Amino acid sequence: MNLADLKVPYNAIFSLGNNCIPAIQLRKNGLRRFAGPLDWMGTPFLPQVIRLLQNRFVGYLDYTKLQVVDQVSSELYNVRDQEYDLFMNHDFHVNADYPPYKLSYPAVKTKYDRRVDRFLLTLQQPGRYLFIRTDSDILHVRELVEVLRGLVVGEFRVLLVNHMPVPELTWVEGGMNEVCWLHMPNQEIWEGNNYRWSFIFQGMSLA
Repeated sequence: MNLADLKVPYNAIFSLGNNCIPAIQLRKNGLRRFAGPLDWMGTPFLPQVIRLLQNRFVGYLDYTKLQVVDQVSSELYNVRDQEYDLFMNHDFHVNADYPPYKLSYPAVKTKYDRRVDRFLLTLQQPGRYLFIRTDSDILHVRELVEVLRGLVVGEFRVLLVNHMPVPELTWVEGGMNEVCWLHMPNQEIWEGNNYRWSFIFQGMSLA
């Protein structure tokens, strides 16, 4: 699948990680109506994301599996979900009692449960959906596609964007009908590629 094949209306577009970049760029380009369950997390291991989807998020953010990794700022902890190797550094505040996430946890869990319910319910509606994942092995993306086939009622496509030492946005032949695979320059990935993401999203819309 090439980039031109993605330029159609979608009922929803979701980030599947592995960091906040897809969610940030969807918001900047007006293609995000609501937050998904993985928008603001670090999810570096795609096999774990695949397992999370297979399990329909059972065990997601279980309190007994949370572990403080470090303190990322004067206000926030980086907290790991040990069950699925998810990393959260936007939700758990330093001013909470020990353990650091104790006071924050009920509100955080409620928020993410709401996002999970909306995500799963949305995918059970007929329509067309796009999933975006950054920096992942194409072999694992094949597994992801198989899991999504069992999760999505309607049509879906996957955009895989890997940051690589390339001078410009490059399409890569991935050999999969549902997947568009792009290489993007790996310099200043948080702000330096804004116009490239805008180019990618041109022609896409929310139905």
